[in-house]
Order: sequence, then structure tokens, then C-alpha cells
Amino acid sequence: MELSIAERKRQRLFLVLCGIFLTNALIAEIVGGKIFSVEALLGIAPVQIPIGGQKMDFNMTAGVVNWPIVFLTSDIINEYFGRKGVKRISYLTSAFIVYTFFTIFISTQLPPAQFWLEVNKTDSQGNPFNINEAFTKVFNQGLGIMIGSITAFLLGQFLDVFVFSWLRRKTGTRYIWLRATGSTMFSQLVDSFVVIGIAFYVFGNWDLSQVFSVGSINYLYKALVAILMTPLLYVAHYFIDGYLGKEYAEELSHKAAHEQ
Repeated sequence: MELSIAERKRQRLFLVLCGIFLTNALIAEIVGGKIFSVEALLGIAPVQIPIGGQKMDFNMTAGVVNWPIVFLTSDIINEYFGRKGVKRISYLTSAFIVYTFFTIFISTQLPPAQFWLEVNKTDSQGNPFNINEAFTKVFNQGLGIMIGSITAFLLGQFLDVFVFSWLRRKTGTRYIWLRATGSTMFSQLVDSFVVIGIAFYVFGNWDLSQVFSVGSINYLYKALVAILMTPLLYVAHYFIDGYLGKEYAEELSHKAAHEQ
């Protein structure tokens, strides 16, 4: 049976949203092992924010650059395709994260070609450098990051879906900003500390103060970005409603809100 035009558009939309979700989640996982300094990026002195009796700088995992897009996309999927749609892509993404890190682990075990070591035997300043050891050291952080990330990712996603759905039942079609931003800020409070704690405390050599410091700064960043990205949610709704047709988009949203 041939699909209707509206149904084909719905499937295309779901495919595009899933692609954005999956791509950004995988990128965030791969680059998440790097901790960068926001102050150094901006060329300013460490800010030394007093939090919990400590003075903290803005040090964050590189993965936070992509995670706000993941959770924004998750909220859009939830809006039009419901909890089942979010759960499907969340499980699929988790499977691809495992596959990605398994492939990366295998690549670190492959013997390096001698010419590759010779070509890259010094760094940019002429110091002795073993590129294979560097490659292995960077990517072998992956096990802890993978376990922490999948645990935090699934937990964060389910919390996000639960809070989003609960707020939608309370507010109906009103206050899109509240259910999207509120659910993201709540879920990310858990995600920010779980992923850092498992990856760098349980499997790494960080102490709890470092976990608290980086986790707090990551959460402050995610909360701020979630607020700043709220207008993009309305822009996305505008274009999706135009693509699907206002009436059909409202029908999908209504069904998604009342699915069990």
C-alpha cells in the first residue's frame, strides 16, 4: 500500500531528526575525553568561581559542545513522535556508541606502520613524539567514557522524556519553552555528574573535587545553553509545522502527548 504524502513527510522528518541526534551524540562521545579551558579559549584569566567551598575554573569536556543539540533534538522528537520515538533512537544511539568505541579499541591494538611513526616522530616544536602511544592513550580513555556516557545518556534521556511528558500533560500545547528547557535542565543535572564520575573517577584517577568541579561547570554551561537555545525550538516548530502542514503537525503532537 502506497504511503500518503503526509506519511512520507512524517517519515522523512523522523529520519532527519534521528540523523541529527545520532551524529551529534557520537561526535560528543568521541571528543568527550578532552578537557578544555574556557578562559584560555577566551584569552582571560581563570575566574575562580567559589562553589561548594572550592574555587572553580571553567574547565569542561569537549563533548558539551554537541550535547545541547542532542537534547534539543530529543525534545523535538518527543513533541511530534512521543516517548516511543525518543526511546527508539536512544537505544539505537547507545548501540552505535558501543560499536564506535569497540571499533576504536580495535584500532588502538593494530600495529603501527614504521613510516607512520617516522613521519610523526616529533611534535610541532621538534620534541620527540610517539604518535602511536599518543593515539592509544587518547582513545583508550574510551572504556570508562563509554560506560559512563551510555549510563548517563540513557538515564538522562529517560529523565528528559519523563519530565517533558509530565510537563506537556500539565500545560497542553502551551509553554513549549517550559517543557523543553525544564526537562533538559533537570536531566542534565544528573547526566553532567554521572558521566564524569564514572568515566574519570571510577575508571580514571580523578578525585571527587575534580568530578564536582568539572561536573558543576559542565552543568552550568548546559543550563545556560538550554535557555539560550529556546528560541531555536520555536524556529524548529515553525518550519516543521510548515513542512508537515499545521493541522497534521498538531495531530501528531496531540497523539504523541497522549501515547501510553
